[in-house]
Amino acid sequence: MNKDMSYNSTEGQQGWFAASNGRSSSLNLDSVVQPLALNPWDVVLCISGTIISCENAIVVAVIFYTPAFRTPMFLLIGSLAIADFLAGLGLIFHFAFVYCIQSQVVNLITVGLLVTSFTASVGSLLAITVDRYLSLYNALTYYSERTVTRTYIMLILTWGFSICFGLLPVMGWNCLKDVSTCSIVKPLTKNNLIILSISFFMVFAVMLQLYVQICKIVCRHAHQIAVQRHFLATSHYVTTRKGISTLAVILGTFASCWLPFAIYCLLGDYTYPVLYTYMTILPATYNSMINPVIYAFRNQEIQKVLWTVCCGCFSSTMPFRSRSPSDV
Repeated sequence: MNKDMSYNSTEGQQGWFAASNGRSSSLNLDSVVQPLALNPWDVVLCISGTIISCENAIVVAVIFYTPAFRTPMFLLIGSLAIADFLAGLGLIFHFAFVYCIQSQVVNLITVGLLVTSFTASVGSLLAITVDRYLSLYNALTYYSERTVTRTYIMLILTWGFSICFGLLPVMGWNCLKDVSTCSIVKPLTKNNLIILSISFFMVFAVMLQLYVQICKIVCRHAHQIAVQRHFLATSHYVTTRKGISTLAVILGTFASCWLPFAIYCLLGDYTYPVLYTYMTILPATYNSMINPVIYAFRNQEIQKVLWTVCCGCFSSTMPFRSRSPSDV
């Protein structure tokens, strides 16, 4: 099967992932809108979006309604939860609008929301990594007004860049008028998606470097504690291995979810089968599903609040132990 045959075989698959040509109804204002056949991939994405929204809505509610969580660490976790929550809503809106409204304007707004939310999610992960590194590197000065100011600056930059990226297709940088410029994600242009992919690789490189430095600091601290308290070498080894394995899970999850899609964005174009796009974008959405588990539900303070809400096992006035971001 040649590339043209592969392309034509995907015309029946709908959604903003679908490539379009002169006969595509989703990009032609003059064409007659017809009912679309239900795409199983869109159903899976909608279900994923529902789970993502519910998970992160819980995290946002817990952080918002708990005064003890007004710290830089929880602000960053809250930013991540809000971004993932919006990403889940975007996936739900995509499904609803594609099969009910079929409007170019709504399509652009939905894509802009998804670009903004996923970009903010990745940016919040970078901000959390920076915060964890600084909490170890500058442990003595971490709990200061400078940390709060730095946190707000990181949040403003993260959401500022994310909103700008999301507004690009809405403001006219799209392939609605020139199908040949389309990327694997309609209606984003190939150049737009390349910029997003390169930005991701830059974020990933910075996170990788920071986590390597964090591992070095953790190993050094574990060794110092073992020497001061006369721990056995096996205890030092277990502590170090636990810290490194946790960081490996965090970075490995992020890479395995986003790297396939980022690489395919650089290599693929609108003539490629839509199946490849769905197969790479689905793991990327799973990152927003896993983030609450890694960054929120593992936190002991958040667990106490959840238990309090669910079964009243803990007092709502129970004092919280101030923890470093490196403990989360």
